[in-house]
Amino acid sequence: MTTAVDQSPCRDAAPRIPLGLLATLALLSAVAPFSTDLYLPGFPEMVADLRTSPTNVQLTLTACLLGLAIGPLVFGPLSDRIGRVRPLLAGAAFCVLASLAAALAPTIEVLIAARFVQGFTGAAGMVIGRAIVSDLVTGRTAARVFSLLMLVGGLAPVAAPLAGGFIVGPLGWRGALAVVLALSVAMLVAVLVVVRESHTAARRAQLHEQKAVGGSPLRDLTRRAFVGQLIAFSFSFAMMMAYISASPFIYQNMMGLSSAQYGAAFGINALGLLLSSGLSARLTACHEPHRIAGVGLAIILSASATVLTLAVAGVPAGWLAVSLLAAACGMGLVYGNTTALAQAAAPRASGTASAALGAAQFLFAAAASPLVGLGGAHTATPLGIVMVCAVSIACAGFVATGRPSASPQPIGGWPESPAQLDVSVAISGDPTPPGGAPATRAFAARR
Repeated sequence: MTTAVDQSPCRDAAPRIPLGLLATLALLSAVAPFSTDLYLPGFPEMVADLRTSPTNVQLTLTACLLGLAIGPLVFGPLSDRIGRVRPLLAGAAFCVLASLAAALAPTIEVLIAARFVQGFTGAAGMVIGRAIVSDLVTGRTAARVFSLLMLVGGLAPVAAPLAGGFIVGPLGWRGALAVVLALSVAMLVAVLVVVRESHTAARRAQLHEQKAVGGSPLRDLTRRAFVGQLIAFSFSFAMMMAYISASPFIYQNMMGLSSAQYGAAFGINALGLLLSSGLSARLTACHEPHRIAGVGLAIILSASATVLTLAVAGVPAGWLAVSLLAAACGMGLVYGNTTALAQAAAPRASGTASAALGAAQFLFAAAASPLVGLGGAHTATPLGIVMVCAVSIACAGFVATGRPSASPQPIGGWPESPAQLDVSVAISGDPTPPGGAPATRAFAARR
């Protein structure tokens, strides 16, 4: 039996994630940035309402970010041990409760505690969502999915403060946190309705058997291929967060733009990031993720070096805008592909690998962001130094991985529920791997 498919080199026959699941994964990746940024315009109002200081109000954001950094280290390994759905449901449910507590918090102390729990439990969606993708697809398909998710991840941090400005005006800061509560409820409902177990008991049993032969799955996390891609992923993200932290001072203090003009300029760069992420998703049909990520890192390194050169030379600040836009565009080619390459390098511990990516992502970003302000509000030199150093480390990690071998297939076949996958693959012959299923499968499993 042979199922005809397009054999064009720009089409790889591979499992595809159905639209409903893809939309749910996008929601999981969006809740965290919306929860951190949506209420930012309400900070001045919070100081008066809660009778506290601006520093304490800032701690509500810090607490959420701390939770987002620690949460992956718990939910990722847990999902490798007991499956994806139960930890994801638990995280989503507790995130709803924490969001309710935050929206109704009577004191700043309660709000800080609720925001930490909100970040900690909300991280489950982010880290387990990546692991689910790695369970179901690999190689170019995984890179395409991660690039598409980057569209949402890149839009949310920009859209959230803008939307928050419209929400805080009529509804106040509690109204903004109520919207976060609504998003958390939507996440819980989507997980209940759409997500099925991808890390099945059979798959976990197979991994346990392989452990006796190949050692602990955690050894995958020490492989050069994984560590290098983790470094490339996290330090390129740190570069982007350094730019975001410095952007108000660059565009407003140095370029003299108004708040509205700054929003427009920031939006242009965000649009560049979104467009390049979409381009990356299309390019993965014809090109290997490793090559696309390498081009993106080269663009970022060139843009960062230009920022530093222009800052040291003291040229008019307006010239920085072009280089910053180029850096944002290059990031769209890096994020999804390095994520896919890192996850593919640790197929036996997808959840823990995703946890390591999430923790490193926020850790290095938190370390890099404050450094850009060391020289004051009227110089871009610290930003240029941070960008060049971060991207140089990212490139070193990427180069150290070497060229990846053929992408491994997801371990243990497919989920217990056939609704999880929509696969169209050509069959040639009937080779049978362990488990009795054809090595190349042709089925269309639809809900």
